[in-house]
Amino acid sequence: MKKIAMLFIISLLAILVAACSGGDKDTTTEASKDKPIIIKFSHVTSIDSVKGKAAEQFKKLVEEKTDGKATVEIYPSSQLYGDADELDALVSGNVHMIAPSVTKMVKLDPRWQYVDMPFLFADRDHAHKFFQSDLAKSLLNSEILGNNDIMGLEFWENGFKHFTNNKQPLQKPEDFKGIKFRAQAGKVLESQFNALGAGSATISFGETYAALQQGTVDGQENTFNNIDTQKYQEVQKYMTLSEHGRLDYGVFVNKPFWDKMPEDIRKQVEEALRESTELEWQLAFDENAASLENIKNSGKVEVLELTDAERDAFSAAFESVYEEFGETITPELLDGIRDLK
Repeated sequence: MKKIAMLFIISLLAILVAACSGGDKDTTTEASKDKPIIIKFSHVTSIDSVKGKAAEQFKKLVEEKTDGKATVEIYPSSQLYGDADELDALVSGNVHMIAPSVTKMVKLDPRWQYVDMPFLFADRDHAHKFFQSDLAKSLLNSEILGNNDIMGLEFWENGFKHFTNNKQPLQKPEDFKGIKFRAQAGKVLESQFNALGAGSATISFGETYAALQQGTVDGQENTFNNIDTQKYQEVQKYMTLSEHGRLDYGVFVNKPFWDKMPEDIRKQVEEALRESTELEWQLAFDENAASLENIKNSGKVEVLELTDAERDAFSAAFESVYEEFGETITPELLDGIRDLK
């Protein structure tokens, strides 16, 4: 009986050792042409948008660079998930990559509100210096995102925002008093309009044209390309070239999925994304420039430019926004961005 008991104990120990050593196995995903790694990429804009074109280029480059060992399935126009739920879908691993407006990340980390801070970026070159800075990397690879199984890879450009309205020309802060604007959700934007004595209402992007047409709101803020492609010039009379804030995207991946990808494949996918990012930046610049000309040539909108003195007056009016949100977004981030000029 003692021998039987001893054999039983030895067998049990062997099973336990095997089980423990099994935990050390490499869990890296294997890839081949016959069984490629599939990257599910979901976004909310059309296939013909700047984001849509960049996503298609990314797919093409990934499949070329990996020789078919990785492929990208793109789901544009909210086919799988919309603005409200694509972040949760990424966390759960139902999709592997998304490219939302960076304001969507505020629900996880309040520092992402930096994008709405008025006159934080001096010009496009300044924004690009930030995209490529260690500050940007610290946001994309933050512990907060990592704890939520998210990793940021790149910034994709949309552009500077400009004010439009159908009431009167807007060239100084007091001109905004009593005018109601459509805005994305966010406390910073609410504070921005309060600082000007204006009202704001959170209205979805897809419903903004109807809200302007019906007089639910008097104005809105957006990039040239969004204004043009959404045909806001049909329902707005004035556009102020303010460049007061930005609309930009971040490209994020599901971290467990990313970490399991073979290192050589991951590097090739990163190269494809970097090249696609350069294309996206150029497309954003070109299409915003073309859209400004379209708006001017429509003859329906009076286009107003700001002098340096007028921009200084707006900056002074927006000091209260920095007083309210400076600590939340952190002086390190805000001052760091300013120092990149």
